[in-house]
Amino acid sequence: MSDSIAKGKVIGFSYHLKNSKGETLDQSNDPLLYLHGWSNIIPGLETELEGLSIGDSKQVVVSPEAGYGNYDESLVFAVPKAELPPDADLNVGMEFQTKGENGHMVLYLQEIRDADVILNGNHPLAGETLHFDVKIETIREATADEKAHGHAHGAGGHHHH
Repeated sequence: MSDSIAKGKVIGFSYHLKNSKGETLDQSNDPLLYLHGWSNIIPGLETELEGLSIGDSKQVVVSPEAGYGNYDESLVFAVPKAELPPDADLNVGMEFQTKGENGHMVLYLQEIRDADVILNGNHPLAGETLHFDVKIETIREATADEKAHGHAHGAGGHHHH
């Protein structure tokens, strides 16, 4: 198949993600499926994959601006434990959904202290320059259903928002 990546195609790609220090941040051997052209993945990666074909590999460097944003100190809060759900099993790294001024916001639990916790609204990769090693595994036309929903329906039906 000579299809190349374009809007309206569902792409499966495996990747290896490192930070500027060369440390592995994330790795996917099972292809990650996404619908191209609907901003399902970070913009800096999506634009770079445009036009690639099955079997192609590419190294993509994504700046924070085109990735998960710059680190914003004002998104780090101390919250009294009393304000958290009493049955919450607190673990570092867990997510809390909260309604902010701009709609939904996800806060990550960064630190647990005696009386309060530190919540961080920055994505864990905010401020990082991302180094992707990507291999294109599959390309197919999206179904009408997928286009209507704006994301790929893959095996396992994972929803990454």
